[in-house]
Amino acid sequence: MARYTGPSWKLSRRLGISLSGTGKELEKRPYAPGPHGPTQRKKLSEYGLQLQEKQKLRHMYGVTERQFRNLYSKAGKMSGVVGENFMILLDTRLDNIVYRLGLARTRRQARQLVNHGHILVDGSRVDIASYQVKPSQAISLREKSRNLDIVKESIEINNFVPDYLTFDAEKLEGSLTRLPERSELPAEINEALIVEFYSR
Repeated sequence: MARYTGPSWKLSRRLGISLSGTGKELEKRPYAPGPHGPTQRKKLSEYGLQLQEKQKLRHMYGVTERQFRNLYSKAGKMSGVVGENFMILLDTRLDNIVYRLGLARTRRQARQLVNHGHILVDGSRVDIASYQVKPSQAISLREKSRNLDIVKESIEINNFVPDYLTFDAEKLEGSLTRLPERSELPAEINEALIVEFYSR
C-alpha cells in the first residue's frame, strides 16, 4: 500500500487528532468531514477502536502499513514493553528527529528535507527518512541547505525541543542524547489498543 497523499486536514478531522501537530485542522471544525459530520454519533466496536488508534499513530508519523507492521515486529523482539518500544522506534526515525529539533514545521516537511538530501548524520548525508537515529548521533544541515527559507521559518516558530534532544540554533546542529521515555511521547495515543490489534 502506497503512502497516503490525500487531504491531510480531512484525515485529521476523521480521526479526531491533529496529524500535523499544529492543531489548526480542528480549530474551525472539530468534527468529522462530510454532510453528517457535525451530527454523527457513531459508536465504534472494540475492533473499530483498535483500528482507529493504529491509523492515528500510522498517519501521525506518515509511514506505510508495511513499515508500520515491520516496526511493530521489531519492537516485539526487543526487551521491555512492546507498546513503548514501538513508540520509541517511531520517534527515533530520522524524519521525526528533524521535526522534533524544529528544522521543519511538520513531519511531512521533515521527510522532504531528508529525502532531498539536506540532512547529515554524523557528517554523512542520509536521505532515508526511516533511518533509525541512535543516541549520541549528531544531526545537522548540509552547508548549502543552511539558508533554506523553510528551515529559517521553522526555527523562528519553534520554541520547544524535547529533553532527550539537544539543539544548537547557531550551528543548526542537534543530537539524540538518550532514548525518549513514554511520558515524552504523544499522550493522545493509547498504544495498548495497537498491541491488542496486532495480537488478534
